[in-house]
Amino acid sequence: MGLSTYSGYLLLKNGKIFDPFNDKMFSGSILLKNGKIDTVGDAGLPENCTEIDCTGKIVTVGFTDIHAHFREPGREDKETLETGSLAALAGGFTEICVMPNTDPVLDTPESIRFIIEKAAGLPVTIHPIGAITTGQRGEGLAEIGEMVRAGAVGISDDGIPLSNGLLMRYALEYGRMYDVPVINHAEDISLRGGGQINEGELSTRLGLSGIPDISESVMVYRDLALAEYTGGRLHIPHVSSRKSVGLIRQFKEKGVNVSAEVSPHHLGLTEMAARDFDTNLKVAPPIRSEADRLALIEGLIDGTLDCIATDHAPHTIEEKEKDFINAPGGMIGLESAFGMVHTVLTAAGASTQDIIKWLSVNPQKVFNLPGKQIVKGARADLVVIDPRREWVFKEENIVSRSHNTPMVGMNFTGKVELTIRDKYIFRTAD
Repeated sequence: MGLSTYSGYLLLKNGKIFDPFNDKMFSGSILLKNGKIDTVGDAGLPENCTEIDCTGKIVTVGFTDIHAHFREPGREDKETLETGSLAALAGGFTEICVMPNTDPVLDTPESIRFIIEKAAGLPVTIHPIGAITTGQRGEGLAEIGEMVRAGAVGISDDGIPLSNGLLMRYALEYGRMYDVPVINHAEDISLRGGGQINEGELSTRLGLSGIPDISESVMVYRDLALAEYTGGRLHIPHVSSRKSVGLIRQFKEKGVNVSAEVSPHHLGLTEMAARDFDTNLKVAPPIRSEADRLALIEGLIDGTLDCIATDHAPHTIEEKEKDFINAPGGMIGLESAFGMVHTVLTAAGASTQDIIKWLSVNPQKVFNLPGKQIVKGARADLVVIDPRREWVFKEENIVSRSHNTPMVGMNFTGKVELTIRDKYIFRTAD
C-alpha cells in the first residue's frame, strides 16, 4: 500500500476499459509511458515494461470530489493538502475541490492563489472554492470576481448557511456573471437550533435535540426560488432529505439552473447507526430516516441529484472523543467512498458504469472542469477497480491524517485497487 512512482513503460493489461465521458466500454490494455497514455487497445509489450494484470477489473478515469475539507491553512493537525491528496488517491480521486472554511478563510484572490501554488507539486489537482462573504460572516460579499480570476471554481460559505436572502441573491447574480456555481449549506439555523441528530423517535429516545428535515428543505426552497428569479447557477450540497429531493425535482422540471450532490454516508446509513452515541456519525446535515435514504437513491438514479461528493471532514481524536453534544460534526470519506456507494447503489439496481459517471463525469460538469480522455497522448489519470471484490474497510485503509469514520468494520463490494496520476501510482491496502 502507498504511493510510488514509475519510469519508462507501464502496461495495464487485459482489463475492461470504460471511458465514461464517451460512454464506451471495451476490452484491452493501456500502455503508459512516462506519465502519459501511449497506446489504448491492443498494446504491445516494450522492453523493460512493468506489467499489471487487470483481468476481471475495470480501468477508468480518476474520480473528482467536489466537496472536501483539507483544513489547510489553519488546522494542519487535522489534514493538510498533502495528506488529503494521499487520502484522495486511496479512494480513486485525482481531482478535489476544497471548501473555504479554513483559518483564515479563503475569501481573497491571494488565498486562492496560495492553495493553487501550494498544491502545484501534489499528485492530485486541487481546485479551491472561494467564500461567498468576507470571513464567512454573512455580512458582505467577498471579492468574488477576483477570486474566480485567481482560480476559484465556485463560491460557498460551506458549514455556515447564508441566511441573508438579499446576499444570496447578489451571490447568484455574481455567479451568473462569472459562470460559477453558488453553493449554500442548506439549513435554516433557527429551525436547526441546537439539534444533534435527525428529529424523530430516535432523538427522543436518546434524549438528544433533533434537527427536523424542514430545516434543510425550507432553505433549499428559498435558494431554488432565488436561482429561478436570478437565472444564477445554484449547486445544493449534501442533500439529506426526501422533501429536498422533491423540491429539486420540481425546479429542475421548470428549467432552473440547479445541480445537487449526495454524500456516501447519506446514501448508505440511517439515523439508527447513531443509537450507540458514536460521535463519528454526527454530521451536518444529519443522517436521516430510511425513507429519506431511499429517496436519495431514487433521486440519484432518476437524475434529480447529479453526483456523489464525499464531504470529507477530518477532525482530531480529541475532538471526536467529546460527548455527542459537544463533538464537532463531520466524518472523513475519501477512502471509503467507492466501496460504500458501489455496495449500496448496485443493490438498488445501478450499474458500476453509472456509479463511475456519478463520481467523474457529472462532478466535472458542475464546476465546468475539462473532461478526461483515455486516448493516446493524454495524461495518465486512471483508476483500476475490482467491482466484485468483497472486502472489509479497516483502519489500515485510512490514509487521512484524521480517522473519524464509522465505516471501519463495514463490509463492501467493489474496491479501488490502484490509482495512477502522471508518474504516481497509489496501491490500496488489501
